Amino acid sequence: MTVVISATGLYTPPESISNAELVASFNAYVARYNAEHAEDIAAGVLPALMPSSVGFIEKASGIKHRHVINKTGMLDVDRMVPDIPERPNEQLSLMAEVSIAAAKQAMARAGRDPSEIDAVICSCSSLPRPYPALAIEVQHALGAGGFGYDMNVACSSATFAIQNAVDIVRAGHGKSVLVINPELCTGHLNLRDRETHFIFGDAAVAVLVESSDIAPPGSWAILGSKLQTRYSNNIRNNFGFLNRCDPQWRDMPDKLITQQGRKVFKEVVPMVSEMILQHMAELDLKPTDLKRLWLHQANSNMNRLIAERVLGHEASQDEAPTVLDTYGNTSGAGSIIAFHLHSSDFKAGDKGLICSFGAGYSAGSIFVQKAV
Repeated sequence: MTVVISATGLYTPPESISNAELVASFNAYVARYNAEHAEDIAAGVLPALMPSSVGFIEKASGIKHRHVINKTGMLDVDRMVPDIPERPNEQLSLMAEVSIAAAKQAMARAGRDPSEIDAVICSCSSLPRPYPALAIEVQHALGAGGFGYDMNVACSSATFAIQNAVDIVRAGHGKSVLVINPELCTGHLNLRDRETHFIFGDAAVAVLVESSDIAPPGSWAILGSKLQTRYSNNIRNNFGFLNRCDPQWRDMPDKLITQQGRKVFKEVVPMVSEMILQHMAELDLKPTDLKRLWLHQANSNMNRLIAERVLGHEASQDEAPTVLDTYGNTSGAGSIIAFHLHSSDFKAGDKGLICSFGAGYSAGSIFVQKAV
Protein backbone atom coordinates (compact mmCIF):
# COMPACT_ATOMS: atom_id res chain seq x y z
CA MET A 1 0.00 0.00 0.00
CA THR A 2 1.27 3.48 -0.90
CA VAL A 3 0.75 6.17 1.73
CA VAL A 4 0.92 9.80 0.68
CA ILE A 5 0.93 13.35 1.96
CA SER A 6 -2.16 14.76 0.26
CA ALA A 7 -1.89 18.37 1.42
CA THR A 8 -0.50 20.71 4.05
CA GLY A 9 -1.82 23.78 5.82
CA LEU A 10 -0.16 26.67 7.66
CA TYR A 11 -1.40 29.14 10.25
CA THR A 12 0.83 32.19 10.74
CA PRO A 13 0.00 34.57 13.62
CA PRO A 14 -0.57 38.15 12.41
CA GLU A 15 1.71 39.72 15.04
CA SER A 16 5.48 39.68 14.70
CA ILE A 17 8.65 40.84 16.46
CA SER A 18 11.91 41.92 14.84
CA ASN A 19 15.31 41.31 16.39
CA ALA A 20 15.67 45.03 17.04
CA GLU A 21 12.43 45.12 19.03
CA LEU A 22 13.39 42.02 21.00
CA VAL A 23 16.87 43.38 21.77
CA ALA A 24 15.48 46.73 22.95
CA SER A 25 13.20 44.98 25.44
CA PHE A 26 15.87 42.56 26.65
CA ASN A 27 18.50 45.27 27.08
CA ALA A 28 16.07 47.45 29.04
CA TYR A 29 15.56 44.50 31.39
CA VAL A 30 19.33 43.95 31.67
CA ALA A 31 19.97 47.63 32.49
CA ARG A 32 17.29 47.63 35.18
CA TYR A 33 18.51 44.34 36.70
CA ASN A 34 22.13 45.50 36.83
CA ALA A 35 21.10 48.81 38.41
CA GLU A 36 18.93 47.11 41.04
CA HIS A 37 21.72 44.68 41.95
CA ALA A 38 24.65 47.07 41.54
CA GLU A 39 26.05 46.54 45.05
CA ASP A 40 26.01 42.72 44.81
CA ILE A 41 27.50 42.86 41.33
CA ALA A 42 30.29 45.17 42.53
CA ALA A 43 30.96 42.86 45.47
CA GLY A 44 31.15 39.81 43.22
CA VAL A 45 28.09 38.20 44.79
CA LEU A 46 26.14 38.30 41.51
CA PRO A 47 27.35 38.41 37.92
CA ALA A 48 26.26 41.34 35.79
CA LEU A 49 23.89 40.43 32.98
CA MET A 50 25.19 40.95 29.46
CA PRO A 51 23.14 42.83 26.87
CA SER A 52 22.04 41.26 23.60
CA SER A 53 22.40 42.61 20.07
CA VAL A 54 20.92 42.11 16.62
CA GLY A 55 24.33 40.98 15.36
CA PHE A 56 24.67 38.38 18.12
CA ILE A 57 21.25 36.88 17.36
CA GLU A 58 21.77 36.68 13.61
CA LYS A 59 25.27 35.20 13.93
CA ALA A 60 24.17 32.62 16.52
CA SER A 61 21.01 31.48 14.75
CA GLY A 62 20.25 33.18 11.45
CA ILE A 63 16.92 34.40 12.87
CA LYS A 64 15.87 37.93 11.93
CA HIS A 65 12.17 37.95 12.76
CA ARG A 66 9.46 35.77 14.30
CA HIS A 67 5.67 35.58 14.23
CA VAL A 68 4.10 35.49 17.69
CA ILE A 69 0.70 34.91 19.21
CA ASN A 70 1.05 37.98 21.46
CA LYS A 71 3.59 40.76 20.99
CA THR A 72 2.84 43.29 23.71
CA GLY A 73 3.28 40.91 26.63
CA MET A 74 6.58 39.63 25.31
CA LEU A 75 8.08 43.12 24.87
CA ASP A 76 6.71 44.54 28.15
CA VAL A 77 9.78 44.72 30.41
CA ASP A 78 7.55 44.32 33.48
CA ARG A 79 6.11 41.10 32.07
CA MET A 80 8.27 39.47 29.35
CA VAL A 81 5.84 36.63 28.70
CA PRO A 82 2.95 36.46 26.21
CA ASP A 83 -0.33 37.89 27.49
CA ILE A 84 -2.74 35.01 26.85
CA PRO A 85 -5.85 35.04 29.07
CA GLU A 86 -7.14 31.69 30.30
CA ARG A 87 -10.26 30.56 28.45
CA PRO A 88 -13.25 28.86 30.09
CA ASN A 89 -13.66 25.14 29.46
CA GLU A 90 -16.75 25.79 27.33
CA GLN A 91 -14.75 27.91 24.89
CA LEU A 92 -12.47 26.55 22.18
CA SER A 93 -8.89 26.60 23.46
CA LEU A 94 -6.29 28.78 21.77
CA MET A 95 -4.21 25.80 20.64
CA ALA A 96 -7.31 24.14 19.19
CA GLU A 97 -8.13 27.39 17.40
CA VAL A 98 -4.76 27.64 15.63
CA SER A 99 -4.80 23.88 14.96
CA ILE A 100 -8.15 24.15 13.22
CA ALA A 101 -6.98 27.10 11.13
CA ALA A 102 -4.08 25.03 9.74
CA ALA A 103 -6.23 21.89 9.43
CA LYS A 104 -8.98 23.60 7.43
CA GLN A 105 -6.42 24.89 4.95
CA ALA A 106 -4.95 21.40 4.46
CA MET A 107 -8.38 19.81 4.06
CA ALA A 108 -9.47 22.47 1.57
CA ARG A 109 -6.38 21.92 -0.55
CA ALA A 110 -7.10 18.18 -0.62
CA GLY A 111 -10.85 18.60 -1.15
CA ARG A 112 -11.48 16.68 2.06
CA ASP A 113 -14.56 17.10 4.28
CA PRO A 114 -14.03 16.76 8.05
CA SER A 115 -16.42 13.80 8.11
CA GLU A 116 -13.92 11.92 5.92
CA ILE A 117 -11.13 12.20 8.50
CA ASP A 118 -10.52 8.92 10.33
CA ALA A 119 -8.01 10.11 12.95
CA VAL A 120 -6.48 13.30 14.33
CA ILE A 121 -3.00 13.48 15.85
CA CYS A 122 -1.86 16.66 17.61
CA SER A 123 1.89 16.57 18.10
CA CYS A 124 3.94 19.46 19.48
CA SER A 125 6.65 20.45 21.94
CA SER A 126 4.23 21.73 24.60
CA LEU A 127 0.61 20.66 25.05
CA PRO A 128 -1.98 22.87 26.76
CA ARG A 129 -3.06 20.27 29.36
CA PRO A 130 -2.78 16.58 30.21
CA TYR A 131 -6.42 15.79 29.35
CA PRO A 132 -8.77 15.81 27.56
CA ALA A 133 -6.45 15.47 24.58
CA LEU A 134 -6.09 18.51 22.36
CA ALA A 135 -6.58 16.21 19.35
CA ILE A 136 -9.98 15.12 20.66
CA GLU A 137 -11.00 18.76 21.16
CA VAL A 138 -9.95 19.49 17.56
CA GLN A 139 -11.70 16.34 16.29
CA HIS A 140 -14.92 17.43 18.01
CA ALA A 141 -14.74 21.04 16.79
CA LEU A 142 -14.08 19.95 13.20
CA GLY A 143 -16.73 17.26 13.20
CA ALA A 144 -14.19 14.59 12.28
CA GLY A 145 -14.77 10.89 12.88
CA GLY A 146 -12.62 8.09 14.25
CA PHE A 147 -10.23 8.88 17.09
CA GLY A 148 -7.62 11.38 18.20
CA TYR A 149 -4.61 11.53 20.48
CA ASP A 150 -1.73 13.80 21.45
CA MET A 151 2.00 13.18 21.36
CA ASN A 152 5.19 15.12 22.04
CA VAL A 153 8.64 14.58 20.57
CA ALA A 154 9.70 18.23 20.88
CA CYS A 155 11.33 19.47 17.65
CA SER A 156 10.67 16.13 15.92
CA SER A 157 6.97 16.09 16.72
CA ALA A 158 5.88 16.42 13.08
CA THR A 159 7.97 13.64 11.57
CA PHE A 160 7.20 11.23 14.40
CA ALA A 161 3.48 11.98 14.09
CA ILE A 162 3.58 11.50 10.32
CA GLN A 163 5.14 8.08 10.90
CA ASN A 164 2.32 7.28 13.34
CA ALA A 165 -0.19 8.36 10.70
CA VAL A 166 1.49 6.17 8.07
CA ASP A 167 1.24 3.21 10.45
CA ILE A 168 -2.47 3.89 11.04
CA VAL A 169 -3.18 3.86 7.31
CA ARG A 170 -1.04 0.78 6.62
CA ALA A 171 -2.67 -1.11 9.50
CA GLY A 172 -6.10 -0.42 8.04
CA HIS A 173 -7.37 1.70 10.94
CA GLY A 174 -8.18 4.59 8.63
CA LYS A 175 -7.54 6.03 5.20
CA SER A 176 -7.24 9.70 6.09
CA VAL A 177 -5.24 10.93 9.09
CA LEU A 178 -4.90 14.59 10.02
CA VAL A 179 -1.57 15.43 11.67
CA ILE A 180 -1.43 18.84 13.33
CA ASN A 181 1.56 20.59 14.91
CA PRO A 182 0.40 23.65 16.88
CA GLU A 183 3.59 25.24 18.16
CA LEU A 184 2.98 28.19 20.49
CA CYS A 185 6.63 28.09 21.50
CA THR A 186 6.86 31.60 22.95
CA GLY A 187 4.84 30.34 25.92
CA HIS A 188 7.87 28.39 27.16
CA LEU A 189 10.52 30.90 26.06
CA ASN A 190 12.66 32.59 28.73
CA LEU A 191 12.83 36.16 27.46
CA ARG A 192 15.20 37.08 30.30
CA ASP A 193 17.89 34.61 29.18
CA ARG A 194 20.42 35.99 26.68
CA GLU A 195 21.21 32.55 25.24
CA THR A 196 17.62 31.66 24.36
CA HIS A 197 15.46 34.83 24.38
CA PHE A 198 15.46 35.10 20.58
CA ILE A 199 14.91 31.47 19.58
CA PHE A 200 11.21 30.82 19.21
CA GLY A 201 8.29 31.94 17.12
CA ASP A 202 4.70 30.66 16.94
CA ALA A 203 2.90 28.83 14.11
CA ALA A 204 0.72 25.82 13.41
CA VAL A 205 0.89 23.36 10.52
CA ALA A 206 -1.27 20.47 9.37
CA VAL A 207 -0.42 17.48 7.19
CA LEU A 208 -3.03 15.18 5.64
CA VAL A 209 -1.65 11.62 5.44
CA GLU A 210 -3.77 9.29 3.32
CA SER A 211 -3.99 6.09 1.37
CA SER A 212 -3.08 6.72 -2.26
CA ASP A 213 -6.39 5.28 -3.47
CA ILE A 214 -8.32 8.27 -2.09
CA ALA A 215 -5.64 10.96 -2.45
CA PRO A 216 -6.04 13.86 -4.89
CA PRO A 217 -3.71 14.30 -7.88
CA GLY A 218 -0.34 15.85 -7.14
CA SER A 219 0.10 14.29 -3.71
CA TRP A 220 3.44 13.12 -2.30
CA ALA A 221 4.27 9.43 -2.01
CA ILE A 222 6.11 8.61 1.21
CA LEU A 223 9.08 6.53 0.08
CA GLY A 224 10.28 5.77 3.59
CA SER A 225 10.63 7.17 7.09
CA LYS A 226 13.21 6.69 9.80
CA LEU A 227 13.13 7.76 13.46
CA GLN A 228 15.92 7.98 16.01
CA THR A 229 16.27 9.08 19.63
CA ARG A 230 19.27 9.48 21.92
CA TYR A 231 18.92 10.76 25.49
CA SER A 232 20.45 14.14 26.30
CA ASN A 233 19.90 16.90 28.86
CA ASN A 234 21.40 19.54 26.58
CA ILE A 235 17.93 20.75 25.56
CA ARG A 236 15.52 20.49 28.45
CA ASN A 237 12.31 21.88 29.92
CA ASN A 238 11.37 20.68 33.42
CA PHE A 239 7.83 22.05 33.46
CA GLY A 240 5.35 19.40 34.56
CA PHE A 241 2.46 18.49 36.81
CA LEU A 242 4.70 17.53 39.74
CA ASN A 243 6.25 21.03 39.94
CA ARG A 244 3.50 22.08 42.35
CA CYS A 245 4.66 19.44 44.81
CA ASP A 246 7.91 21.33 45.50
CA PRO A 247 7.15 25.08 45.73
CA GLN A 248 10.83 25.89 46.30
CA TRP A 249 11.64 25.01 42.68
CA ARG A 250 8.28 25.67 41.03
CA ASP A 251 9.18 28.97 39.33
CA MET A 252 12.84 28.36 38.55
CA PRO A 253 14.24 29.06 35.04
CA ASP A 254 14.50 25.33 34.27
CA LYS A 255 10.69 25.25 33.96
CA LEU A 256 11.23 26.99 30.60
CA ILE A 257 13.55 25.91 27.80
CA THR A 258 17.21 25.60 28.72
CA GLN A 259 19.91 24.47 26.34
CA GLN A 260 23.64 24.07 25.91
CA GLY A 261 23.76 25.35 22.36
CA ARG A 262 27.37 24.52 21.52
CA LYS A 263 27.01 20.94 22.77
CA VAL A 264 23.79 20.52 20.80
CA PHE A 265 25.48 21.75 17.64
CA LYS A 266 28.48 19.45 18.09
CA GLU A 267 26.41 16.34 18.82
CA VAL A 268 23.30 16.74 16.66
CA VAL A 269 24.94 17.62 13.32
CA PRO A 270 26.80 14.29 12.97
CA MET A 271 23.89 12.30 14.43
CA VAL A 272 21.41 13.68 11.90
CA SER A 273 23.79 13.59 8.94
CA GLU A 274 24.64 9.94 9.57
CA MET A 275 20.97 9.00 10.00
CA ILE A 276 20.00 10.63 6.70
CA LEU A 277 22.86 9.00 4.79
CA GLN A 278 22.02 5.60 6.28
CA HIS A 279 18.36 6.07 5.37
CA MET A 280 19.30 7.05 1.81
CA ALA A 281 21.40 3.90 1.48
CA GLU A 282 18.48 1.77 2.72
CA LEU A 283 16.23 3.33 0.06
CA ASP A 284 18.95 3.17 -2.63
CA LEU A 285 18.89 6.95 -3.03
CA LYS A 286 21.83 9.10 -4.11
CA PRO A 287 22.35 12.80 -3.29
CA THR A 288 21.70 13.64 -6.94
CA ASP A 289 18.24 12.06 -6.62
CA LEU A 290 17.14 14.80 -4.22
CA LYS A 291 15.79 18.09 -5.48
CA ARG A 292 15.36 19.65 -2.05
CA LEU A 293 15.88 19.21 1.70
CA TRP A 294 13.26 20.63 4.04
CA LEU A 295 15.19 20.67 7.29
CA HIS A 296 14.24 21.56 10.85
CA GLN A 297 14.40 25.32 11.22
CA ALA A 298 16.42 25.98 14.36
CA ASN A 299 19.85 27.19 13.31
CA SER A 300 21.08 28.19 9.86
CA ASN A 301 24.63 27.02 10.59
CA MET A 302 23.46 23.54 11.57
CA ASN A 303 21.35 23.27 8.44
CA ARG A 304 24.22 24.38 6.25
CA LEU A 305 26.52 21.68 7.64
CA ILE A 306 23.91 18.90 7.54
CA ALA A 307 22.93 19.75 3.96
CA GLU A 308 26.58 19.83 2.89
CA ARG A 309 27.26 16.40 4.42
CA VAL A 310 24.17 14.91 2.77
CA LEU A 311 24.54 16.48 -0.67
CA GLY A 312 28.32 16.51 -0.84
CA HIS A 313 28.47 20.24 -1.57
CA GLU A 314 27.32 23.51 -0.05
CA ALA A 315 23.58 23.69 -0.54
CA SER A 316 21.89 26.59 -2.28
CA GLN A 317 18.79 28.27 -0.88
CA ASP A 318 16.82 26.33 -3.49
CA GLU A 319 18.26 22.99 -2.32
CA ALA A 320 17.78 23.68 1.41
CA PRO A 321 15.35 26.58 1.86
CA THR A 322 15.34 28.63 5.05
CA VAL A 323 12.24 29.94 6.80
CA LEU A 324 13.70 30.43 10.29
CA ASP A 325 14.92 33.90 9.30
CA THR A 326 11.28 35.05 9.20
CA TYR A 327 9.51 32.50 11.42
CA GLY A 328 12.17 31.82 14.05
CA ASN A 329 12.38 28.32 15.50
CA THR A 330 8.85 26.90 15.48
CA SER A 331 9.96 23.55 16.90
CA GLY A 332 8.13 20.62 15.27
CA ALA A 333 6.41 22.86 12.73
CA GLY A 334 9.58 24.22 11.12
CA SER A 335 10.38 21.57 8.52
CA ILE A 336 6.71 21.40 7.49
CA ILE A 337 6.57 25.20 7.07
CA ALA A 338 9.60 24.90 4.77
CA PHE A 339 7.88 22.07 2.86
CA HIS A 340 4.58 23.96 2.64
CA LEU A 341 6.18 27.16 1.33
CA HIS A 342 8.85 25.65 -0.91
CA SER A 343 7.41 22.65 -2.78
CA SER A 344 5.02 24.02 -5.40
CA ASP A 345 7.65 23.87 -8.15
CA PHE A 346 8.08 20.07 -7.91
CA LYS A 347 7.16 17.98 -10.93
CA ALA A 348 6.04 14.34 -10.99
CA GLY A 349 8.95 12.10 -9.98
CA ASP A 350 10.91 14.79 -8.11
CA LYS A 351 12.15 13.64 -4.69
CA GLY A 352 12.90 15.46 -1.48
CA LEU A 353 13.56 15.01 2.23
CA ILE A 354 11.59 16.29 5.22
CA CYS A 355 13.86 16.10 8.27
CA SER A 356 13.49 17.12 11.90
CA PHE A 357 15.91 17.08 14.82
CA GLY A 358 16.19 18.52 18.29
CA ALA A 359 15.38 17.89 21.95
CA GLY A 360 15.52 14.34 23.18
CA TYR A 361 17.71 14.09 21.21
CA SER A 362 15.26 13.12 18.50
CA ALA A 363 15.45 13.01 14.72
CA GLY A 364 13.15 11.93 11.91
CA SER A 365 13.62 11.67 8.15
CA ILE A 366 10.84 11.25 5.58
CA PHE A 367 11.66 10.89 1.88
CA VAL A 368 8.86 11.91 -0.46
CA GLN A 369 8.26 11.81 -4.21
CA LYS A 370 5.86 14.02 -6.12
CA ALA A 371 3.12 11.91 -7.67
CA VAL A 372 1.38 12.50 -11.00
